[in-house]
Amino acid sequence: MIDLKFEGVSKKYKLPANGDRPKRWYSRGFGKKPGQMWALRNVSFRVNEGEALGIVGHNGAGKTTIMKILSGITAPTTGEISIRGRLAALVEVSSGFHPELTGLENIFLHGAMLGMRRAEIRKKLESIVEFSGVGRYIEVPVKRYSSGMYVRLGFAIAAHLDPDILLLDEVLAVGDAAFQAKCIERIAVLRKSGRTIVFVSHDVASVYRLCDRAILMSHGCILSDGAPRRVIDEYEHITFAGANDSSDDDTDIATPARCTRIEFSAPDSPLGIRTGHPLVARLSYEALKPVPDAVFRISLYWPSGYLCSQLTTESVNGGCQLESGTGVVEFRCPGLPVVAGLYRVDLSIESKGLEIYCRERCATLRVDPGKIAHGDFYIESAWTMTETHADSSVRDNSASPMISQFAKPAQ
Repeated sequence: MIDLKFEGVSKKYKLPANGDRPKRWYSRGFGKKPGQMWALRNVSFRVNEGEALGIVGHNGAGKTTIMKILSGITAPTTGEISIRGRLAALVEVSSGFHPELTGLENIFLHGAMLGMRRAEIRKKLESIVEFSGVGRYIEVPVKRYSSGMYVRLGFAIAAHLDPDILLLDEVLAVGDAAFQAKCIERIAVLRKSGRTIVFVSHDVASVYRLCDRAILMSHGCILSDGAPRRVIDEYEHITFAGANDSSDDDTDIATPARCTRIEFSAPDSPLGIRTGHPLVARLSYEALKPVPDAVFRISLYWPSGYLCSQLTTESVNGGCQLESGTGVVEFRCPGLPVVAGLYRVDLSIESKGLEIYCRERCATLRVDPGKIAHGDFYIESAWTMTETHADSSVRDNSASPMISQFAKPAQ
C-alpha cells in the first residue's frame, strides 16, 4: 500500500522584480524583467507503507522543497501529491513552534495539530521531555531556546506522537554526538515498528544504515532511485568528479618535502580494489633537503567528511630520517577493512610532530564490493560453536570461512 505519492510535481519561485532591487542595478542591465527559479521540475516518486526513503543531493538540489510540500508548508506549482495517514514533520529547526509559548505548551499544540487528544499527549509527555533533554527549560518560551534545544524538542515531539508518516530534514545536523545517537536509535525503532519515514541528510552513512531506498536529487530533478548503496555511490561519484591524482603545485616548492604521486592497486584481483582483499598504496615523494623524524600519512575520508582511517609510517619510535632526493613509500594492507564506496584521499608529511606538507582532496579511492560486510567495516574473523546436549554429549562445530579451517574433534 502506498503512503506517499508525488506525481509530476514542480515548484517555481519568483525572483525579485525591479522595484525590489537597488537602483544601481538598472544602469548595468540587471533585473529588467522579473525572474523565476524552478526548485523542482516534474518530480515523481512513491513511498510504500513502512518504507524508509532517504533523499540525498547537493545544497539547492530540491530536497527541502520536497519536504516542505509534503508537510504543507508550501504548495506545488504543478503536479499532485497524496498522503495516507497521520503525518509529523521536522523540516526546519523551529517548524510547528509558536515562539511565545513554552516548550510544554508547544508539545500540546503540536499534538493537537496532529489530531491527538489531550489525554493521549499527557501519556507520552514524560517520555518526550526526557528524550529532548530540555526538562529544566520546559516552562520557558521557546523563543529563548538555542537551535540545538529547538531541534531536540522538535524531534522528540515528532517521534513520540505515533505518526503514520515521519518527515525528517537534517535532524542530525544540529545537536551533539549523544543526541545524534539517540536520534538514529529512535529512527531505527520507528522503522522496525512499520512507520513510513522520509529522511533527508548529508550524512550518507546514516542514509545507508537507516533507509530501505534512496533517491538522488540534482537541480530539482531525480537522477537516481534505488538501493541506498547504489544511489550513494552515484552521489559520491558526482561529488568527487573533479578530484584527480596529486600533481605538481607551485605552492609546494617552498616546503622541505612534498608528495608527488599516489597510486592504489589490488595485487590479487583483476576486478579492482575490493573489500576484504589486499591493497597496495604507493606514495612517491621528493625531499629538497633532509627532514628529521619524518612521518607520511594517507588519510581516507568518508564523503560526509569524517576520517575513516589512515595509512601512516608513524611508530612508537616516531618517524624516520629523510634524506634529500626522491623515493617511494609503499603501504601493504593484507585485507582492506572498509566497505564498498568512494573515499576522499588526503596526503601529508610531518616532521617532529609538525605538519610541513598537506594536500587535501588530491585523489579518490574507489572500493568495490568484495567479501560480505555489514556496517561500516569488514572484520576478518573465525568462529566456533560447541553444542551440549541433554545426554551430556558434546559436539564441536567449527569453521573459519575467512581465515583457516578448524578440524573437528573425533566423535
